[in-house]
This record gives sequence, C-alpha cells and structure tokens, in this order.
Amino acid sequence: MASTSKVDSSVDDEAEEEEFERFDDFTLASSWERFISEIEAICRQWLADGSKNLLEKGAIQLDSSKNLYKAKSELKYFMKSYCMEYYFEIKKSGEFTVWDCTLHDLQLCFGVKEFLVIAPQSASGVVLDAPEASKLLSAVAIALSNCSSLWPAFVPVHDPSRDAFIGIQNMGTIFTRRFEADRICSQVPVKLMHLEGLYELFVSKFAYSTLDFSMHVFKVRFTMKLTYKTLPYDDDDDTRGEDVENTEPTDFPGGESGNRTQWDDDCPWRFGLVVIWSEKKVEGSFEMAEIENSSPHEAEKWILFPNIDSWKGNRIGFASQLLLLIDAFKMSFEAQFMEDFVSVENPGSDNLKSSMVIPSPTIIDRVLKDLFHEGVQLPDFAKGQHRSSRSIKGAPLESLFAQFCLHSLWFGNCNIRAIAVLWIEFVREIRWYWEESQPLPKMPVNGSIDLSTCLINQKLQMLAICIEKMRELNEEFQDCIGSNDPSPADIKEDGQAVDGSNNLRIPDENFDRNCDSQLTADGLRESGNAVQRYTMKPQDVASVDKKPSDFVRRGSVGKVGSMMLLKSYQSMHAPFTQDAPLMTEDMHEERLHAVEAFGNSFEFSAQLERDILLSDMSAFKAANPDAVFEDFIRWHSPGDWLNDDGKENGPSGIPAVEDLKENWPPRGRLSQRMSEHGNLWRKIWNEAPAVQASEQKPLLDPNREGEKILHYLETLRPNDLLEQMVCTAFRASADTLNQTNFGALKQMAMKMDQLYITMSSVLKPLQANNLSGDSETIEDLRRLCVVFEHVEKLLTVAASLHRKFLQAPRISEAIFSDFYDFYLPKMGRGSGQEDVQMLRNHERQLVSNMFMPPTANQSWRKVLSMGNLLNGHEPILREIIFSSSDHVNGGHYAPSTPRAYQQEIETYRMYICGTSNDLRVALSVTSCD
Repeated sequence: MASTSKVDSSVDDEAEEEEFERFDDFTLASSWERFISEIEAICRQWLADGSKNLLEKGAIQLDSSKNLYKAKSELKYFMKSYCMEYYFEIKKSGEFTVWDCTLHDLQLCFGVKEFLVIAPQSASGVVLDAPEASKLLSAVAIALSNCSSLWPAFVPVHDPSRDAFIGIQNMGTIFTRRFEADRICSQVPVKLMHLEGLYELFVSKFAYSTLDFSMHVFKVRFTMKLTYKTLPYDDDDDTRGEDVENTEPTDFPGGESGNRTQWDDDCPWRFGLVVIWSEKKVEGSFEMAEIENSSPHEAEKWILFPNIDSWKGNRIGFASQLLLLIDAFKMSFEAQFMEDFVSVENPGSDNLKSSMVIPSPTIIDRVLKDLFHEGVQLPDFAKGQHRSSRSIKGAPLESLFAQFCLHSLWFGNCNIRAIAVLWIEFVREIRWYWEESQPLPKMPVNGSIDLSTCLINQKLQMLAICIEKMRELNEEFQDCIGSNDPSPADIKEDGQAVDGSNNLRIPDENFDRNCDSQLTADGLRESGNAVQRYTMKPQDVASVDKKPSDFVRRGSVGKVGSMMLLKSYQSMHAPFTQDAPLMTEDMHEERLHAVEAFGNSFEFSAQLERDILLSDMSAFKAANPDAVFEDFIRWHSPGDWLNDDGKENGPSGIPAVEDLKENWPPRGRLSQRMSEHGNLWRKIWNEAPAVQASEQKPLLDPNREGEKILHYLETLRPNDLLEQMVCTAFRASADTLNQTNFGALKQMAMKMDQLYITMSSVLKPLQANNLSGDSETIEDLRRLCVVFEHVEKLLTVAASLHRKFLQAPRISEAIFSDFYDFYLPKMGRGSGQEDVQMLRNHERQLVSNMFMPPTANQSWRKVLSMGNLLNGHEPILREIIFSSSDHVNGGHYAPSTPRAYQQEIETYRMYICGTSNDLRVALSVTSCD
C-alpha cells in the first residue's frame, strides 16, 4: 500500500510541473513592460479597425482639415495619466503636397501623413523632464515595432510656448527617422533672419563644422512660402487723412487709389497673399542672398486668401438700428399721443428721460434741413427699387416719409423719445409748408395716390397735391386781380365773337386747354354699370354743326363719333370733365363700410357719387344744350341704353354710321333701373345747371382736405406711427442695400430676393392694425432683424470684393462663392474659413496694388529685416523647407543596405518658420541602425 501511495504522489507532482510550465506568469513583468503592452494593444486595435471603423467609434474631425481625423485613448504609468492620439486621413492622397494649408502642424514640420502623439494629461500638456520624455518615446517605439507599424510617434517637450517635440519613426528593418522641433521666441540672431544664415544652419547638420560654408558648394533642395497681409485700418494715422484731403488721388490699374481712404477700410477683415517659390536646387549662400533680394513677382505661385475671421460680434448697421426701432415700437403702445413721451406731465417721463437721450436742437435742425431743404428737383422714386419692393407696404426710398424713417434709425439711437421729438418737429414743418403754400419736398404733385404705399405716405402725397392746387388757385386769383383787359366776348359756335357774358374757344386743333389744366381732356369715367368708354379719335373731332344764332356750346372736347342727339339733329359732343376726387386708403375704406352698411343698392351708389354725377351732367349740358337725360345715359353709361331693334352696338360701343343716317332719331329705351319712378340719376339731371367744368366748383376742396390731413398727422397714435415706420424702415433699408453694386454675384442676388420675400411675409401682420405690445409679431420682427443682419454682412463682403477686384471679376466671384458656402450654413456663428484662390499672371499686379506703400506713421513702427519686400511690406511669416537626399547604394549606408533599398532617400529635412521676432526649426534625420 505504501509503494502504491508513493507512485500516485509522484504522478501528481509531474502533472503539477507540466501545468506550471504552460502558465505565463505576468506578475513577474515590470510596470514598464505592462505599459508597453498596453500601448501595443491600443495600436493593434487601431490598425485592425481601420479608418472607417474608427469614424464609427467616435473619431473626431480636425477643424483645420476636412480630411484629417483623430482617435484617442487614455492609459496610465505609475501615478501619471497619458493620452495617446492617432491622427489619420480618410482619403489617402498619393503625393505629399508641401504647402497644403490644411496640413497639421506636425505634418508640415516633418513631412509625415499618419502619426501618433502621446502626452501627459496635465495643465501644460508637455513632458518637462527629458529622461521621462526619452523613456516615453522608447516605449511607444517598442510597441509600434511589435505591431510592425511604421507610424511616426511624437512627444511634446519643454515649455508649451516653444511648440517643441521629439519623435521617432521605424522605417523598416534598416532605417530610422528621428525628429526634433524647437522655437526661439525672442532675440533671434541677426544671421538667422536672412536666408544665407538659415542655409548655413541646415548645412551644418551634415557637413563638417570646421568648413567655411560660404566657400563650399552644398547642393540642397529649397522651397519657400511667404505670407503677406494688407495693413489694418489705422485710426491714428493722421498722415493718411492729410493725404486724402490735400492730395489728388492717383488711380491704380486695379481701380483703387493710392493713399485714399476707401469706404471699407475699417472692415474687420483683410486680405492675405501667399507667395510660393517652388522646389529648386541651390548650391551656396550667394544664391540664397539673391533669392532674398528678389521680388515676390518672380515666385512661381501667388495665392490669395481673405481673412474674414472677425465677422463675429456686433456691428452697427441697418440691422442693429432696426432692432432698436422694434424696441421703440413695443414701447409705443404705452401712450395715446406722441407728445406723451416728451411731456413733463407724463408720469413715466422721468424713467424715459433717464434712459433715453434726445439729440441737441442743432442736430434736430440739421436733420430737418436735410429732409426739407436739400434739393429742389423731384427724385426718381423707382431708382434702386427692387421688383418685390412694392409688396412691402411702406414708402418709396426717396420719398419724404422714407427719408424721415432712415434719419430716425440713427437719431438719438432710435429711442422712442427721440422719435417723438423728431416727429413733432417733422409735422410742424409740414404745417408751415401748408400754411405758406410751399411745394412739399420729395413728394409728387401729379398722378393718382399710390395705394400700395403706407397711409402716411398717401396722406403726404395728397397734401402735396392740395398745396399745388392751392397755389394754382392763388395764381389764378392774382391774375384776375392784376388783369386790366376787358372781359372777353362770347364766342359763337363758328368761333366769332358775340355779345354775352361767358365764352369759350371752339375745340379745334388750336384749342387752348390751359383753363382746364387740372382736368382731363378725355376724362370720361364709367358710372353705374357702364361697360365701354367712348374714345376720341382725330377723325372724330371736327368742327361743330351749324346752329341757330342763339345756340351756345361750351366746354366741348369734340364729337363723340357719329352719335346724334335724340331731340335735335345735332352731333353729340363730349365735354371736359373734372377728375374724380383723389382718395387715400382710409377714405376708400370708409366708402366701402358705408356700402356694406346700407347695402349695395344702385340708389345708394348714386348718392355717394352725387357730386361727381352732378359735375358730369352739368358739363354735358353745357357741351350739348339740346341734350336730354337719355343722351347723357347713352354717353356716360351706354350699358343702360337698350336699342329697340335688338341690334347691339359695335365693338367700340358706337352704333354704325349707316344706321344713324337712315334711322334718326335713334330708337331705344332706358334700362329698367334707369327708368324706374323717382330715379336718383334723373333727379340729379333735373337739378344740374349747364355749367362747363372750368367754371364749376372743384370736386376736391384742397383747403378742407389739407386740414384733415394735418389733423391726422398731429393726432396719429404712436403705435400706428411706429407700425408704418417699421414697414417703411425695413423697405427703405433693403432698397438702400439693393442699390449697392456687387457685380454678377448670383448668390447675393438670390439672397436679396429671399430677403424681400421674407420681409413681405413678416411685415404683413402690421397692416392689420390690431397688434399689441405683447404680440408674437414683435418676436418675429426681432428674428427678421437677424436675417437682415446676415444679408447685410454678405452684401458688405460682396460689395467690397467687387470693388477691390473690379478688373478681375473671376477672383471676386470665386472668393465670395467660397465664403458664401461656408458662412450660410453657420449663419455667421463660426469663424471665417480661409478659402484660397490661385492667381493668374495678369491678376498679380491688381493684387499687388492692394498693398499700398506704408505711410510714414506706419513705417517707423517696424524695422524691416527679412527682405522680399512687396511695395514696402515685408512678409508677416516666412516658411522654408531645406532637404537633402542620398543614394543608398553610393553613400555610407550602402554596405549594409539590401538590394531592395538601392534608391535615393531623404536623409535630412529642415522646416523653418519665423518672423523677425521668433524662429521655429523642425529637423528630421534618417539614419541606418
């Protein structure tokens, strides 16, 4: 039994030994090895995922590039935490483009594509301890080697302001690249400010230090990129202002003027120019000195980019002032009269006075002078008007009320008190023009009232017409008083003078119509259900028929075709008639409400037009003394005359001439409504005296209507005024922008069209006149201001580009298209994107003229030290890449190099970036390990 137990125990021991040999005891591995293993696991996972899976797992796109993404992972070593980031591209580009503006900083410095960056998670984000940095980089290199990965790895070191890195890349089984970058932030040696010294700095990395580099030839590849920027607007530049005032501008080919302040000089963006010397081989310091002294025009490439990064923030323009006007509109519901906002008896006036400032009387006088006393010629109201402008119920841009609204936007920062003061003075000035019978500026005095405009503009237009009619009446009165001529003799039908108190000249070819200048010669209006107007043709107007000696015809335009009177064998004559009285929109609404209240009856319609009918009937009687009521109906309302024979009138509404000659008197009858007992038209006919239009009382009483208009303006409720001001201000502001010349930029034209459509939709509720201070329309108006602001910004860029590149429209269109595509989705919330445009040879001089020579005040601020001046401007940034290559089969790498590597490799590469104040150098060296 004992032996059996010994055998069993020996078998168990052997099994335990075999099991122990198959167990990997990681507890014996060091923390350093576990750290490497963790890095390796992360890298293997990234390699296995590929770019598409990394995107699905949350890889982040870099703002500076549309094609570069990064994935990151966190890991720990002892008590420290690190973050490892993998930068990769989605679209694998074949050839590496050196001066691609979308490259990452490390890609540009070292000429790599995909890479790793490992950094501590600390406040500085860099490794301050040199041994720690070397150990960290070694761990990443070992992990990448275990993964058979060729990714370069970088570790940020030193101080964060130095942008310093060290790095390493395994290029296979033979070669290794090492990277190092650092920066001098101040006191750059003078030698390193020039291309000669930078060339010798690169050569010193692979040549013997005892050599005189200037006396030896070292062939290296060289490429350079220079960046220039136009000078910003300088408020302190007094010399420039003096040049503008005292010197004549010198025109440049680009349409700009030397040392002349342009309208967009203070725009918060500038142009940048990138000048690139393509890669070439240089052989010595003297050649580098020649390149430094050469003109930028000798460079192979010119690239223009706009720096529109400062569009963020508030800017004073139409949009900002319109927003203040909406605030005033909201406050306008707090009072019944405009005087309440400035009255000392108003309980809330103290709060208004403390928060809202009224400009001085001098400024008020200046504004009123600009509104009323500038220019005597009537402006062109259609000038600059957009085709959709009339859909907004405001006033035309050049009209008096529109100009008042535009002044109000900047008067006292557009607060309600300032608007109230300006409006009171505005109405007071209008009353002076009325009382003195002076022509109202910026308002037409002829034509009909434009009912598509706001009511205030209609009232002002009607007031201007009333003033003009009052002036005509005064002139006629003065002429009558001052005339010493005897009263004219009566005129018979054949034109001879006869005894009588009244006469008129026969309406022949030389008929003088000045006495009826306010009337229409063919003013034949439809009345009742008239369907056709009789028109006067030259062949229809002839001398009157022979009449008895006691027949007097007055106020005749001429015959009405071949029509004859019913009771006498005389031709029917059309009279001069007065124009229908002008009416504004509210007057039309009053008539409409009256019709709705009393029903749409024929009698009531005639009652409303009684004065007009009476005037027309009197004029018809004067022109046709033998006429009867039926004759007036045949002329004024032919639809109410029915022929007995059933024949209808011809297309012109006049019976055939043959029928009139054979069948006289005309046979027919009145319509039913005209033949009813007690017909109002017949009553008016019976009462109408035979008085020609020039001797009648005017249908429009200018004195009465003028006083009514002034009463409306003086008692207008604040919210009604502000409603019309808001509509007019938006329309006038948009029309002002629409006058801006921005060339053939289709996107801008489309945005302007959309702006008018949006304004028309948002402003439409203001026409209903039933809003309140808490209405949702107020918020809609605020949102409309935001839309207006975006369009205004786009237009500013478009106009500035068009002006600067007037002779190169291709550039302005390309830059604006790129800016539009970037700006529109973000609506101005992001910073501007620098979209570059390659310049053609004939466009270079135009862009060069944009860099005007600096003035004396600008020149002393900076000492020029870098060369390659462009019109006196040195580059704000100079970037250089030196590189040298070696044939592996012919160099010192050749003995240990396999046949597969018998090719030229880049052994040294140096990227230099700097200005006159700092210098950054990045070096990569390839060695054979």
